[in-house]
Amino acid sequence: MTALTLSTAAAPGLRADAIVIGVAKSTEGPVVAPGAESVDKAYDGRLAGVLETLGASGAEGEVTKLPAPAGFKAPLVVAVGLGAEPEKDSGFDAEALRKAAGVAARALAGSKKAAFALPLTDAADAGAVAEGVLLGAYSFDTYKDSGKDAKAKDAKGKNGKAPLAEAALLGGKPRDRAYKAAVERATAVSEELNRARDLINMPPNDLNPEAFAAVAQAAAKEHGIKVQVLDEKALVKDGYGGILGVGSGSASGPRLVKLSYTSSKSKKHLAFVGKGITYDSGGISLKPAGHNETMKCDMSGAAAVLGAVVAAARLGLEVNVTGWLALAENMPSGSATRPGDVLRMYSGKTVEVLNTDAEGRLVLADALWAASQEKPDAILDVATLTGAMVLALGNRTFGIMANDDAFRTAVHEAAEEVGEPTWPMPLPEHLRKGMDSSTADIANMGERMGGGLVAGLFLKEFVGEGITWAHLDIAGPAFNEGGPFGYTPKGGTGTAVRTLVRVAELTAAGDLG
Repeated sequence: MTALTLSTAAAPGLRADAIVIGVAKSTEGPVVAPGAESVDKAYDGRLAGVLETLGASGAEGEVTKLPAPAGFKAPLVVAVGLGAEPEKDSGFDAEALRKAAGVAARALAGSKKAAFALPLTDAADAGAVAEGVLLGAYSFDTYKDSGKDAKAKDAKGKNGKAPLAEAALLGGKPRDRAYKAAVERATAVSEELNRARDLINMPPNDLNPEAFAAVAQAAAKEHGIKVQVLDEKALVKDGYGGILGVGSGSASGPRLVKLSYTSSKSKKHLAFVGKGITYDSGGISLKPAGHNETMKCDMSGAAAVLGAVVAAARLGLEVNVTGWLALAENMPSGSATRPGDVLRMYSGKTVEVLNTDAEGRLVLADALWAASQEKPDAILDVATLTGAMVLALGNRTFGIMANDDAFRTAVHEAAEEVGEPTWPMPLPEHLRKGMDSSTADIANMGERMGGGLVAGLFLKEFVGEGITWAHLDIAGPAFNEGGPFGYTPKGGTGTAVRTLVRVAELTAAGDLG
């Protein structure tokens, strides 16, 4: 990953490949943002006019490159749009800084060092810029330029350009504890989010449930997290009918991974549960053509949970966090679960499977019940669960459902704070009747309309009594099929890692809700 440093150096004298400055959009044209005063001065105070001549407006995501002024040791100035100019006496919000830093970092792929002269008013701003740089510089090149070109790939990276090697945050205070802590937090969270991205981007022939479990075991060992892996034999013994039913059609057996981070300073306990379908063909209810190509991303929830638990451990949060990764591959075969089959879940309830492509709720149901047995203070599950949620909220916003309105609001606010767009969704009780089954306790399908809410109601049935619970349906933003934007790359995004970490931080501080 990109190396980060806090620097008090002045932009003109800093040796770097580029100086990054911010530009805001105003009614009168582009405005040079704070932090770039020395750069503007070198242009005789006419930098905004020069940028406008080059077509810059200060709009979010805009990048304008121009030669550095005489006397600068860096040859290039990169002006990145911050969006609308804030009102007087108020600074740029954290998300604007993250996005701008991410856009600039991606634009500077192949560079050895860049100095970021973006607005830094406090340590929180430094953390936002650091996060944007680390997430924006991300690239996934494991499977490119292999074989004879492997050495060239290692040296050059994607398309002959390695990610930005080093970023100096100008205006930072390297000896200030708050600034150092903000950058250290950004580094830990971003590295774990990028770990989640790597897992999501891995092809399913290399990341089956067993391989995913091995990755989790290695990460846990590295960061002092207790880990337990239930294989097929253990799942059969304990009666995890949902996970086994989904995985029964695959040559790669399912797994349930439990990760336990324990703080000696807290009795508060959070459980995170992640859907980990390493490939989803739909099973016997096979997906139609055109809907299979990105189904390696159906384990994004489990990837987010792994990243969040490891980040909590790295940050030493004073809260106990248990992560549950429900891992299976949903494939059609002679041994696969059929529509009409009845599964006995870990909770003892029976489920009539009407559609084998509604498999995520089956593996989550077993993991939710397992998590409930420890009676945590709250459970949050994360899943690429329904296409209905994408239809409702689009590709960049995920839905939040809960059995407690105040908790749902608190999770929503935590997500928005860290820059993950979300929307609170209801759980209308009248939709529950559609899952009534004449054969079993409940069916895995209900009414088609409101399908995302129906899925949430199904999961609610498997949460222990009296336990606060929230469901995050990240089907839209988990995988970006379009072009990169802000600090978000094409492919796996790592959505929900930052929300889960923030919920853990707020719980540790006693400030959630």
